[in-house]
Amino acid sequence: MELLILIVVIAVVVLATMGLVVGSAVRRRPRRAVGRDGRPDTELSPGVGDDAEVPRDSATRTIDDVGLPAAPESAPPRADATVPQPTGDAATAGPVDPDLAPAPPVPPQQRPPAETPAPAAGRLVRLRLRLSRSQNALGRGLLSLLSGDNLDEETWEDVEATLLVADVGVAATSELVAALRERTKVLGASTPAQARAMLRDELLAQVGTATDRSLRTSVPDRPAVVLVVGVNGTGKTTTCGKVARLLVAEGRTVVLGAADTFRAAAADQLQTWGERVGAVTVRGAEGGDPASVAFDAVKQGIDSGADTVLIDTAGRLHTKTGLMDELAKIKRVVGKHGPVDEVLLVLDATTGQNALVQARVFTEAVDLSGVVLTKLDGTAKGGIVIAVQRELGVPVKLIGLGEGPDDLAPFEPEAFVDALLGEPV
Repeated sequence: MELLILIVVIAVVVLATMGLVVGSAVRRRPRRAVGRDGRPDTELSPGVGDDAEVPRDSATRTIDDVGLPAAPESAPPRADATVPQPTGDAATAGPVDPDLAPAPPVPPQQRPPAETPAPAAGRLVRLRLRLSRSQNALGRGLLSLLSGDNLDEETWEDVEATLLVADVGVAATSELVAALRERTKVLGASTPAQARAMLRDELLAQVGTATDRSLRTSVPDRPAVVLVVGVNGTGKTTTCGKVARLLVAEGRTVVLGAADTFRAAAADQLQTWGERVGAVTVRGAEGGDPASVAFDAVKQGIDSGADTVLIDTAGRLHTKTGLMDELAKIKRVVGKHGPVDEVLLVLDATTGQNALVQARVFTEAVDLSGVVLTKLDGTAKGGIVIAVQRELGVPVKLIGLGEGPDDLAPFEPEAFVDALLGEPV
């Protein structure tokens, strides 16, 4: 019995060993076996590329040349169809159906026509609603206080606080309150209409109506040169583009100088603004010398007989002495072609009194001739106009009241104050 069990175990071991040997041989067997007749062994699954290496059993299909069908005689060619003359092999293929004919060749790519900007005159009147936030804080707030029945000390303190919150400035606020007190004692302000007229006169006196706010963008015998400066984030490049639109709307030809070589997208952005109105943009290598780009822009303006050259400069913190010296260098290098006629400082109206600190440093580096206040539509502090002019002795010449391409308007004191006060009651 034990002998029988031993024989069975030995048989099982022998069979298992033979199975392993056979399996190993099968795994080492090539995936494709070729029979005696040269054809692949159909019992094995073909591997990748087998069809490409071994010809198929079936014959391959032939390729026949088939010509295009002839056009029916009852369907004459369309009058507006342009059928090119066939060449080469297509010349013998028969007539071409006009409906299948290719479209006529596209002419060389052309630059889209320049836009026609809105006229500069009266822009501020059209944008009056954009000053609604400033109106609520300054104009409406003061009118509600001054048209009250009893102008006691507490009321005058509220008037003073309203002016300070509106960024009018301490000195200008003191003068304005003193003038309003004197007028109410002499003339009184018993009705809202009288209060409005009194406030309008005093605000206009602070803003200034006799100041020359025109842009010096046209001089005889050469292009006028306008330098645009400011700190980072105030919108100098956008302002340059919008000023170009203002000048083109007045019939001027403009050359733009992309002297902001440190911000990668600045030159592209300025060139896009220029292309919209047909202005040429002079740019240099990224990280190059800004003064060199400004010099080349003025030279291009002289050679082309342009009316105005607008130079966009890189934003710089007013605390960086080296960058401020570089700004003076740009003005000095450009001056080799002729004097710089206008230096516009772009200020963000939403920064309030901090804008005055920035402006003082720029005044020391370059002689400012005008201020551009941007983002005035998004602030409740329209009094910054008064503070800037008083502190710097430089007039506000342009104000930005939105993000649209024509939302930059020449500053008009009467229209500005009327917008702050709202319509007469």
